[in-house]
Amino acid sequence: MTIRNTRTGGQILIDQLVAQGVERVTCVPGESYLAALDALHDSPIDVMICRAEGGAAMMAEAYGKLTGRPGVCFVTRGPGATNASHGVHIAMQDSTPMILFVGQVDTGMREREAFQELDYKAVFGSMAKWAVEIDRPDRIPELVARAFRVAMQGRPGPVVIALPENMLTETAAVADAMRIEPAASWPAPSDIERVGAMLAGAKAPLVILGGSRWTDEAAKSISRFAERFDLPVATSFRRASLIDADHSHYAGDLGIGPSPGLKARSDNADVILLIGGRMSEMPSSSYTLFDIPTPRQKLIHVHPGSEELGRVYQPALAIQATPAAFAAAVETLKPSGAVAWKGEAAKAHADYLAWTEKARELPGTFQYGQVMTWLRDRLPKDAIVCNGAGNYAGWIHRHHRFHSFASQLAPTSGSMGYGVPAGVLAKRQYPDRTVVAFAGDGCFLMNGQEFATAVQYDAPLVVIVVDNSQYGTIRMHQERDYPGRVVGTQLKNPDFAMYAKAFGGHGERVERTEEFAPAFERALASGKPSILHCIIDPRAISVGKDFTPAVKA
Repeated sequence: MTIRNTRTGGQILIDQLVAQGVERVTCVPGESYLAALDALHDSPIDVMICRAEGGAAMMAEAYGKLTGRPGVCFVTRGPGATNASHGVHIAMQDSTPMILFVGQVDTGMREREAFQELDYKAVFGSMAKWAVEIDRPDRIPELVARAFRVAMQGRPGPVVIALPENMLTETAAVADAMRIEPAASWPAPSDIERVGAMLAGAKAPLVILGGSRWTDEAAKSISRFAERFDLPVATSFRRASLIDADHSHYAGDLGIGPSPGLKARSDNADVILLIGGRMSEMPSSSYTLFDIPTPRQKLIHVHPGSEELGRVYQPALAIQATPAAFAAAVETLKPSGAVAWKGEAAKAHADYLAWTEKARELPGTFQYGQVMTWLRDRLPKDAIVCNGAGNYAGWIHRHHRFHSFASQLAPTSGSMGYGVPAGVLAKRQYPDRTVVAFAGDGCFLMNGQEFATAVQYDAPLVVIVVDNSQYGTIRMHQERDYPGRVVGTQLKNPDFAMYAKAFGGHGERVERTEEFAPAFERALASGKPSILHCIIDPRAISVGKDFTPAVKA
């Protein structure tokens, strides 16, 4: 390994990112890491300037979801770091590789509560896989290489690296680290034999796909595995793009409010093959699908992180392996004879199609469900659909059908404000693909300023703002638990179409169902980042039910 010429810490840092194959970073600039910014000036790395650290961090998290390599974000110290914590939390709960670089005070000023000083190990200790502060420039290659490995290996997640300002301007002569590829844990041959034996003894098995560390080929391989064994396949919350919705064995997603048919299939299963996921609160219907600690179903749990195997559910068979490795290992696994559940996958898929096909009638002139079914048929199969959190997302989960790998960008952590920055990054990363970002009126204004980033980088995504003038999810819970006692959930909104135009984009207001399709086509044809401001009746509180307000909303 050749030691390079003496360089500043900032230059050494950026050289490590180049060595790791980083193609773009997101940032909000800060004086605490000027030396790193200066080194980016002459690097091949694309720098996306964002408008708030929360949006920048969410873009980096979205990059990790799309590519499997860590998304990289730079923010300044103090409030920059705390603003970015939203993205770090999403990366942790969603098992997404991500690295957040944070400026830090001069090492000579630590422990004085200097300007914007924070102890990043304490702040991010429970939110990240690892938090570290680099004191010497000669340790940058070592610690950055380790950060990439930690972020990607086992169960992926975020790493936070604090960069003292003086460390970035100090010099050192040190060799660059090699490019890091995460170690893959593989199932033992005996594990695969036991999978085959447990399936052979099953009468009503179900496969559930979730988590990260998938590849397109691994997802296709598991589809072929399901075909050989005639297995029904479900996806966990917001992981629907792990299998083509048109696949004859797809049974639907186990998210918030799963279909009654899929819920019954899970309850009645005798063997569950869970690949990659954790079955946390949302996909498990608040931890009710499986008994804890020992599920009544025989659980085969495949996960790349040993700490997740048996953490909540004690499996009959625990396999520490990445989804990609497991998929490769079962490529040659075949049933020994006729399966006892033959035909159940076709029934499961028919149930899924029936559950998602037709949208129910809503109060008001804008039929959101009909719009979703129209988009389902209109969008290209490789379109990327993004959303944050809110009841508006229920219509996406119920009616949209994902066909391509990594085409769903949505936080399993339920963080609002995610859809717009994720969509901006997706369109920047894949300019030839159609990108549609959904947001509620409350969700949009949490990171809607990143629409300016889309305009700046000519990333013509389409943002669909579903406006019911309220924080709809919380209002739904209020109406359920405290009917008529509305507090803290009513909103008075701006004209989001004019908002789009003010930023230099395309904007239209949509009040009636029949107005949506031509407005959407005009948005695509404009070649600009666009916002369609869609007005939905406040009574259409969720995809499953309406309410009649006891007081005026």
